[in-house]
Amino acid sequence: MHHEAFYHGKPTYEAPSFNELMRFVEGLPSVFEAPSSTVEAQNQVQHENSWSILAEYSAKVRAMTLSMLRSALFAAMILVTAPTIAQESEQPIRVGMSGGYFPFTFVRNDELQGFEVDLMNAIGAEIGRNVEFETMSFSGLIGALQAGRIDTIGNQITITPEREEAFAFSEPYVYDGAQIVVKAGNEDTIKDTRDLSGKTVAVNLGSNFEQLLRELPNADDIDIRTYESNIEQDTALGRTDAFVMDRVSSAQVIAESPLPLALAGQPFSEIRNAYPFRDTEEGRELRDEVNGALDRLRENGTLSKISEKWLSSDVTTPQ
Repeated sequence: MHHEAFYHGKPTYEAPSFNELMRFVEGLPSVFEAPSSTVEAQNQVQHENSWSILAEYSAKVRAMTLSMLRSALFAAMILVTAPTIAQESEQPIRVGMSGGYFPFTFVRNDELQGFEVDLMNAIGAEIGRNVEFETMSFSGLIGALQAGRIDTIGNQITITPEREEAFAFSEPYVYDGAQIVVKAGNEDTIKDTRDLSGKTVAVNLGSNFEQLLRELPNADDIDIRTYESNIEQDTALGRTDAFVMDRVSSAQVIAESPLPLALAGQPFSEIRNAYPFRDTEEGRELRDEVNGALDRLRENGTLSKISEKWLSSDVTTPQ
C-alpha cells in the first residue's frame, strides 16, 4: 500500500494517509475466531463457555489495539507534518548587498561583515527569522529586488522620490550627506560643487550620487563617470579629479586605507538611507516587521552601538 509520485523526474513514494491505514487495520481478522467445521462445531458445543470468554476477550483486545493504533498514527502524522509547517512560517529574509562598500558591507578573511550585516542580523533576531545574504554587483541589486530574487537590500539605499514610487521603504536608519573626496593635496582647489566644473568625477554605478550630481546647476560642465568599483583608487592615482560618496563611508575609507585621499569641503546634500521592499502585500508586511524591529533596536541602544562600532559615530538619528 503505497503512493507513487515524481520529484525532479524520479519516482518517490508517499506514505499512506491516516484513513487508509485505519481501513487496513480494521480489516484485519480478530485474534480469536470461532471455528467453522462440523467437527469443530461439535467441540464448540462442548466448550461453549470457554469460547464465549475468549471471544469477549478478543473483542476487547482488538478494540484496545485499534484505539492505540489510532493514537500512534495521529501522533506520527503530527511529527511528520510539523517540520513542514514550521519551515513555511520561518522563511529566511533574503538580503542583497554588494559586499564591496566598506564599512557597511565588505568581505575580510572570507567573511561577509560590516554595519549592514550586523544590523540585519539584529533585525532578524528581533523578529525571529534567519537572514540569508546574497552578494552581487551594486548595479544589479534593484533588478534582483524587483524580480523577487531577494526580499530587500542592505547597501545604504537612499530614499528618492523615484524610488519611493517603485518600492515600500522602511523608516530611515542612517542619516548622512553626499561628500566630495579628492586626492590628498587637492582639497584646496576643490572645496564645493561649484569647483567641479571642468573636472572628472567618479560615482558608483546605480547609486543616487550620480543623480545628485546631474541635478547641480553646473552639471553640464562636469564629466561624470560611473564605476562598478575602485572609484577610490582611480581618484588617488589621478585618473579622476574626485569621487562622490556618502560622508560616513568616505571618512572611514580615508581612515582605514593607505590611499592618499582627503575630504573636500562639507557634505552638499542630506541623504536618508533605508531598506526598500517590493510594494506588495507581502513586501509591506515584511517592511512593517522590520520597522518594528528598528524601533526596538533604537530604544534598547543596539542600533547606536552598531553605528559606533563600524562608523565611530552615531549616524542613526537626524543631525
